[in-house]
Order: sequence, then structure tokens, then C-alpha cells
Amino acid sequence: MIESLRGGVIGAGVFGGYHARQYARLDGVVLSAVLDPHPDRAATVAVPLGGRAFHEMAEFLEAVDVVTIASPATLHAEQALAVLAAGKPVYVEKPIAVTLADAEKVRAAAQAQGLVVACGHQERVVFRAMGLLDVPEQPLRLEALRHGTPSPRSQDVSAVLDLMIHDIDLALSISTAEPTTAEAEGARGPGGVYDQIRSEVSFEDGFVAVFDCSRMAQERKRTMKVVYPSGEVEIDFLARTFRNTTPFELNPDFADTPAAKDPLGASVEGFLQAVRGEAPRPVVNAEEAIRALDLGLAVERALEQG
Repeated sequence: MIESLRGGVIGAGVFGGYHARQYARLDGVVLSAVLDPHPDRAATVAVPLGGRAFHEMAEFLEAVDVVTIASPATLHAEQALAVLAAGKPVYVEKPIAVTLADAEKVRAAAQAQGLVVACGHQERVVFRAMGLLDVPEQPLRLEALRHGTPSPRSQDVSAVLDLMIHDIDLALSISTAEPTTAEAEGARGPGGVYDQIRSEVSFEDGFVAVFDCSRMAQERKRTMKVVYPSGEVEIDFLARTFRNTTPFELNPDFADTPAAKDPLGASVEGFLQAVRGEAPRPVVNAEEAIRALDLGLAVERALEQG
């Protein structure tokens, strides 16, 4: 019998807890360890799930076979490189890094050792469940709105790398064209980073993607409209509904599929399947995560240029 993989989570915040529970519930893996600078926080997450708490990276890495990084975004690359240097596959919450140079280092380290790197763009799971990844037409226009209420989490990066990057990844997943220009305007929040942004990105084939995200909204909204030559798809991600006027069949019951009910679980399971060799790749790999980061950073540069 193949022994269960020992799963480890770096970061004992809200998302660290989500990931720890995935390792505790999925088949073929156990939650072995949680690493956090604050031992009490690590223990609060790990111990109820049968794991151990750590605050030193070296000891943590000895206790695990696979690792999820759910720490602040500015630490992702440094920690991913440490995990890969120890010979462990790694699932990095988005963004994969906060600079392209660091992201490329992560990809290169994984390639050098033949290790799996996955990135937590879980909305890709929802698109797959709907059938949008199989639409045989190139989109003409995409309009994405992602608004959230003020929160203390992810304040180390702008709303571009916190929220908009989800929709950037989705736009890139349904278009084969490369982005060419990005324009953006926005407002800074109390922490001094951009918390509200509207960006328009043009692609080489004429596709235009408009992204509107905010961490200063009064209520949560998450909608998207994709315009194709043959019709439109309008999605309400919160209500889990869509309207489709294209001739292409989408799954009206996607919200009832196991993957759409638990996108994070499906994403983590895809990572583990890739690690075991049961799948050729994770849901989102390092190359795709780098493409999303590259465009997100282009939006940030557009913001700074006014």
C-alpha cells in the first residue's frame, strides 16, 4: 500500500487554515505540519487536525512531503525556493511571487529538480466546471468586476495582485492571444497601496479585457461578461448562475458539481495528483501563474504612470 503523503502548510492565517483542512480531509494525504512565526497560531491550526506546529523552516521541511504556501504574498518566492531546495513539490497561493525575477527563479528551481509547482488560481476550476475552457471561439471582450469589503488580509500587495489577478488569469485562460497594452486608474487605500483599480488591457488579436476591482466596496460583487462572435456569457460568481446566448453548450448545473462546490479542494487535489503522477499537470502551473503575474505587474505600472 502506498503511504499517505505528509502535507505541510506555511502560514497559519485564514487561508492557511483552509489548506490545512484540505490536507486533513483528502485521500492519500495527511496534515502533518503547519509553520508560522507565531507558534501558538500554528498550533491552533495544526493540532486539531492531527498535525504539529513549527516555527523553524528546516525542522518543518523534515516533517513533510508536499507543501502549501499560504503566507503573505511578499514571502511566497523566498519560501517556495526553500521548499524546492529541500526537494519538495509546492503549491503556492496566488500570486506566485511579487516580481517576475523571483517567479522565474521558482520556475527554474522546479524545472531543475523535476518538481511540481502549482499556483492557487482556483477560479480556473469554476471555469472548467462551467465548460468555458472548451468554448471553440476566441473572445472579443471581457468585463470583470470583483469588489470586496475592507479586510486586513493581503495588505502587503495591491488589489491587483490580491483580487484582480484572479480575473487576469481567467482572461488569459480563454484567449490564445498575447496582451499588448494596459491602461489603468485607481485609488490608494489607508495602507498606501492601490485598493481600487479599473484597467483596460488590449490583446494582439483585438480582444479587450476590462478589469474592475476594489477592496473598499460596501458589498461583495463578483461578475463577468464574456463577449464572443456568436453571443455572450454573463456570470454571477456569488449567485453561481450564468446567462448564455452563444450556441455552445455550458453546464447549467455547474454549481452542483463537486469541483465548483469546493474549488480550493479541487485545486489542491489536482496538485496532489500531479505530484503522484496521476495527472500530467496541476490546475494552474508555474508558467501560467507567471503570465498572470506579468500582466498584473503591467497593470500596476500603468497605475503608477497615471
